Formats: sequence, C-alpha cells, structure tokens
Amino acid sequence: MLYNIDLKRKKNKKINLLNFNLIKMKEFFLSLGEKEFRAVQLMDWIYKKYCCNFDIMNNFSINLKKKLHDIAIIQAPKYISKQISKDGTIKWNFFVNTGYIETIYIPEKNRSTLCISSQIGCVLKCNFCATGYLGFTRNLVVSEIIGQIWYIMNIIHNNNFDSMKIFQMSKITNIVMMGMGEPLLNLKNVIPALHIILSQYGFNFSKHKFTLSTAGIVPAIKKICGKVDISLAISLHASNDVLRNTLMPINKKFNIASLLSAVQEYLKKSTANRGVVTIEYIMLKDINDTIYHAEELILLLKNLSCKINLIPWNPIKNSRYQCSNSNTIHIFSDFLIKHGFIVKIRKNRGSDIYAACGQLAGLKNIKN
Repeated sequence: MLYNIDLKRKKNKKINLLNFNLIKMKEFFLSLGEKEFRAVQLMDWIYKKYCCNFDIMNNFSINLKKKLHDIAIIQAPKYISKQISKDGTIKWNFFVNTGYIETIYIPEKNRSTLCISSQIGCVLKCNFCATGYLGFTRNLVVSEIIGQIWYIMNIIHNNNFDSMKIFQMSKITNIVMMGMGEPLLNLKNVIPALHIILSQYGFNFSKHKFTLSTAGIVPAIKKICGKVDISLAISLHASNDVLRNTLMPINKKFNIASLLSAVQEYLKKSTANRGVVTIEYIMLKDINDTIYHAEELILLLKNLSCKINLIPWNPIKNSRYQCSNSNTIHIFSDFLIKHGFIVKIRKNRGSDIYAACGQLAGLKNIKN
C-alpha cells in the first residue's frame, strides 16, 4: 500500500474526516466500536449530500452523533477570497494553516473544469512559473486537497451562488491537478485523495475526467505505474536537455529521455490515458518557439503516442520572458500538425485575475 493515514489524533485536535477514503473510514468507525457500514453512510452524507453537520445525519443515533462531535470534524480549507475573471473563470483563495493556496474554476461551453493544488508553493523552481518563485512551504494533506473540491462542489450542489455573489456555476465535469505544487512529490497524500475523487463512495469521477500534471518526477511515475490509473499531462516545455535544464532545474536530475521512457512504461499499463499522454509546451518568445525547436520536438516525440498542448505563456512579475506572438504559435502548431501530431493551442483563461497557467502564487501580488 502506498499510503498510511494515521487514525490517531494530536491532543485536543479533532480528526478531519475529509482525510479518509472508504477503507480508512471503516477503520475509524471500528475504532469507535461501530459497524463498518457506518462508513458508507457517512461518506454518502459528505460526498453526495455535501453535509458537514453531524446533527443533520438522521440515520445516526444520538450516541453516535455525540461520539463524532467529540472527536471529529468535516472541514474544508478556510475560504479567504475569490476573484472573477471577465471570461467567467473564478479564482478561490484558501488558507491552509501555514499558507495560502489557489483553486481555479474554468467554465466552458460543454464542460466546467476545476484546477486544484497539491502543495503550498513548489520546490521545483521552474523559472517561468509564479508558484516556483514562492519557494516551498509544505505538502497539502488529503483533506486540504479534497477540501478544495468539496468546498466548491458544495456551493454548486446547494445553489449557494447568491451568498458568494456568483451568478451561476455549472456542474464540475473535469478535475485537473495542475494548480500550485508538484503532485508527484506528494504521493503520500495525493494517492488517497485520488481514491476519494475516483471512488463511487467519494466524488465518483471517471478516471478519464481527471488529469494530473507533472514536471517529470521519474521515480514517482514508475512507482504509480500499474497501481494508479489516471490521465497524465507532462510539462515538457523544451525540445532538448540543454534548454530544459535552464527552464526546469528538475531536468538536471531526470532528463527528457528518462522522463519519456517512464511515460512509455506508464502508458502500457494505463487505460485512463487511452494510450495517449498529453505533452504540455509553454510558448516563450525566442526561447523555444522556432521551427528548429519544433523539429527537435518531432524527433523527441516520434515514438510516443501523445497529443500536444501549446500554452501561450502568461506574464508574471519580474520575469525576463515574453509570450510568443500568435502568428509564431500558429506556425509552430501547423508544423507539428503537418508531421502527424494532434495539437491544441490552449485558450488564455483568467489571466486578468492571475489565475492562468503559471500565475498561481497564493495571495502574493504578481502583477507586472
């Protein structure tokens, strides 16, 4: 087993039940001298009815409710503020004890995507990303990962739009772990969180509707291979090791060849990806956006079943980078398509509220 949630609690500190998947919830109820089926009942209250008040749970006895009140809570991260973009994107700011995280809601015509965080800050220091400049504080625990989803889905489930001064939000159809942090450096908490997200006793999301984005932690990809089946997105962003070393220091430890080899092995055992991995490639003016780079990319990816997302770079404070112009991005895209690749140019969403890819920085001011 890749994780272990401690059922013990610190003195005078209540257990947050958002930390528990079904297995751990059963263990929790057994520790109270209750039957295992209570776990299913409670998870139904939490993830189907979005209830966090034990008193309302009418299939629990008064005695059980008292036990729960004494030692447990159902608590999402503390809401601090939100910002609404002109394109409808919403950025939620949460406080999680030692720092701030951001969660992004992205509405589209036929779906709504929630982008969640896995760490406070990030240790990888990719130099085109605002989160990297924050430094690293700590990993989020399961309840802080799950709680981001629970908090926002609770608003949607209970139609609490007026209280949040939001006109309307559509049901979340997709979840991406592409927010603050590197998920594969937090496997201890990300894996049990995934079980809750995908389980019929949790949020019951299809594995085809959940995507985890990673900068390429090769040992972690190998570790989850065959044990966790989710859609992967690889933050590549460069067509050779020399350039990637400059943009993403993690490449000095796990180079492109080792990364793509690990991804190949993962795809062999994954059905979530339908045999295709997403390659993310940020477009930086005069850095990685020439036809020469496109040619290198073609050679790199020729044996990998993939689709490529080209991401126009979103400005952050004190950066020397600029976004490639639209014409350059389309020439780059057309060249890849001509050579048989599936390519999508990602739409810019939420950049006016600093909610776009690479702009998340807690409550730090990252305006130019």
